[in-house]
Amino acid sequence: MNLSRVALAAVVAWIVDAAYGFVVYGMVLKSEFGRYPAIYRPMETQGTYMPILFAGILLAMFAAAYIYAKGYEGGSGFQEGMRFGVLLGLFVVGYVSVANYSMISLGRRLAGCMAIAGLVEWILAGIVIGIVYKPISQSKTMRA
Repeated sequence: MNLSRVALAAVVAWIVDAAYGFVVYGMVLKSEFGRYPAIYRPMETQGTYMPILFAGILLAMFAAAYIYAKGYEGGSGFQEGMRFGVLLGLFVVGYVSVANYSMISLGRRLAGCMAIAGLVEWILAGIVIGIVYKPISQSKTMRA
């Protein structure tokens, strides 16, 4: 396993995810989140919690990149990353989105939007991780 490439893949995926999150959750779904003020923090206080958000996402990307590297089967980084992202996305949809919808007083529209956004988010993260990560044998071959 190429740990420096795992770290690089995690950081690049984190940056891409931050941009995706800003656009999708921060702009596109902003008004939907606003419909649930008892659940979500007011916009004016969210900046205080952004470092915690970004730290949590970075931790998740390191874990995801590590899991990807452990399961890497030698194929195209894009294709393996896409498959990995779909599986992680489905895991998140089932474990987080559906579970939260059943436990938190969210509307169907927001729950559905978050499920779709989460699936797309993890597919994108998986693709980025798959493209950036290179096992040690491929890295040495590319340098030669």
